[in-house]
Amino acid sequence: MSNEGKGPISTMEKDEAELAKMGYKQELKRELGLMQNFGVSFSIISVITGIPSLFLYGLNTGGPSVMVYGWIIVSFFTLLVGMAMAEVCSAHPTSGGPYFWAAMLSKPKDAPLTSWITGWFNLLGQVAVTTGISFACASFISTLATFRTGFVPTANTQIGVYAAVLFSQGMINTFGVRVLHYLNNISVWWHAIGTFSLVVAILAKAPTHQSGHFVFQTFIDGTGGWAERASPAYVAVTGILMAQYTLTGFDASAHMTEETTNAAMSGSIGIIMAIGVSAVLGLYLLLGLLFSIQNLDDTINTATGEPVAQIFLDCVGEDGAIVLMIIVIGAMYFCGTFSVTSNSRMMYAFARDGGLPGSKFFAYVNTRWKSPIRTVWLACTLSFILGLPSLGSAVAFSAATSIATIGLYISYAIPIALRVIYHADFTRGPFHLGAFSFPVAITAVIWIAFISIVFILPQENPVDSQTLNYAIVAVGIVVTYSVGYWLISARRWFAGPVKQIAAEEMGINVMQPGSADSEKQAEDL
Repeated sequence: MSNEGKGPISTMEKDEAELAKMGYKQELKRELGLMQNFGVSFSIISVITGIPSLFLYGLNTGGPSVMVYGWIIVSFFTLLVGMAMAEVCSAHPTSGGPYFWAAMLSKPKDAPLTSWITGWFNLLGQVAVTTGISFACASFISTLATFRTGFVPTANTQIGVYAAVLFSQGMINTFGVRVLHYLNNISVWWHAIGTFSLVVAILAKAPTHQSGHFVFQTFIDGTGGWAERASPAYVAVTGILMAQYTLTGFDASAHMTEETTNAAMSGSIGIIMAIGVSAVLGLYLLLGLLFSIQNLDDTINTATGEPVAQIFLDCVGEDGAIVLMIIVIGAMYFCGTFSVTSNSRMMYAFARDGGLPGSKFFAYVNTRWKSPIRTVWLACTLSFILGLPSLGSAVAFSAATSIATIGLYISYAIPIALRVIYHADFTRGPFHLGAFSFPVAITAVIWIAFISIVFILPQENPVDSQTLNYAIVAVGIVVTYSVGYWLISARRWFAGPVKQIAAEEMGINVMQPGSADSEKQAEDL
């Protein structure tokens, strides 16, 4: 498009032109910068959410040594996954994220199927990660309510608090979208300063500290005997769920690119920064908590139901514990709020291309609030439903975190693998890995295949209706639905990211700068 007679093209105009070349009009409000884009992923990763919410799971499934070394190993491989994703994000900065990338990186005839499968796995992961975050927030609120009171939480009250948390987060994403980037800034500082202050407080006030031997060499099998029945390695690999679930959700930076300036770089850098900063901050938090444990048995079997809450009580007393619990709950609430934001953007983008049942209804952005409010409430509703099995399952929460991890990471793996397979057709964006691109991408795909198998394995022995890891059920439903519906119906009408594919069929290369006429045609699709 000619700029003759006009001033320099602004960054905003370049972003909108790049989006138009991919066949979309600018509908969402583009006002986030690099730090805000990073902040969304950083807030969703939220080490102060993931580590406390699965701390009991970690203590029982491998104990301190697996928690520490598992965190370091998972951080390394997750950074490789993030780098491979960042390269693809830079080439295709749109809120569709992985499912859009899958279509653009496939051969045209395969694009609808790959984007369909990727989209449904990403949707599963997005819903489950919102479930895990907001359910943990509700759990910690219920625990806090027991301090200085006679309140005893039940499964029913937990679900009630969970519903209230999701409802309030949905309201913020409906009417508060204009202040989301301010909340984002607050969230980043809340997480950083809150985590630092929390660790300093418990280490400074702890009556005693655990030894290095306890933190780095203690192995615990509280799974009911899997170490004896299978091997300690079985317990160790299932124990890395705490770390891998925590370091999840960084695709939020990709889903927010249509609301981010200089999107082709900001989205990619946001992904990598969020993983790197979270990895360091998370190790700091994990070590602080482990060194501050006073009595291991009392911590695991705490009457509060939350070992982290017991550590606070043991180290800083009830008054101090209330303050620290508020810090954790605040971080969890921010995390859940931005998880709903990311989730709703993914659903909106998927509906925009016809991938959701009722797509015409859900592909809607409220013109007043500049928010996809229908998918906001779809995200909240589905997340609430996924949390209901907690009423009758002892391992429902860890299963939900497994579902989140598997769903999201498989949706990450598909476009990364396609980038390797069809490398000759890949057009790099401004961020790329150069000679490291292939080895990083291949390693990332292998790692995701490994964890996808590990996290559907039984987590407790013996396996019965109470201890079944229903992650395999949820993943099986999505696979059956997506593949079955594809074969029965969707293959006849779902065309993937419709505007891009339709443009290419008309001879318009939407991934390259074209003439004014070509851009106008693409925009009109």
